[in-house]
Amino acid sequence: MPAALYGDVDSTDTSAASRSRALNQFLAGVELKAFKIAQAALRHEDDALDAVQDAMLQLARAYAHRPAQEWKPLFYRILENRIRDMQRRRTVRGRVIAWLPLRGGEDDEDEHDPIAQAPSSEPQPPRRLELDEAMGALEKALAALPRRQQQAFMLRTLEGLDVAQTAAAMGCSEGSVKTHYFRALQTLRAQLGELYV
Repeated sequence: MPAALYGDVDSTDTSAASRSRALNQFLAGVELKAFKIAQAALRHEDDALDAVQDAMLQLARAYAHRPAQEWKPLFYRILENRIRDMQRRRTVRGRVIAWLPLRGGEDDEDEHDPIAQAPSSEPQPPRRLELDEAMGALEKALAALPRRQQQAFMLRTLEGLDVAQTAAAMGCSEGSVKTHYFRALQTLRAQLGELYV
């Protein structure tokens, strides 16, 4: 007779539930950082959200059984591949659309929600303005970096991955990660000057 019939707790169910909770906590912890990385790479909020969601689903479906310490490099590798796929698709779409005749009068994509566009009635403190300017300068400087340097910087700095995990996520050697990260730091320090911490 199964142990569950006698009132005992089935350890496979509790193990699966705890693994599911651990995966949910992991995904909640990386969601915002992954979105920022995808948004910097794709420069489009909706595409960034799609890339992060697709990466999360693929990790949950295909790699949830792997040890928890492997999730972070796997997730960022999946995310990077998804970003690359979206960039390729965008390039191909741009080439195809360039040959299509221009359609006039259809501005469905330009519609904006007036409530979402309404300014806030709360005044912004000067510190918030300084932070916004600093973040804007950082985002602009990050966007100007070559893709591999940008990726190495964001994974090492924002996500806190070590060199080995970053190399696994980027699909390159540890030496390449160190080189890309160092060059990114040099470029950002030169561009940001006094804003660099």
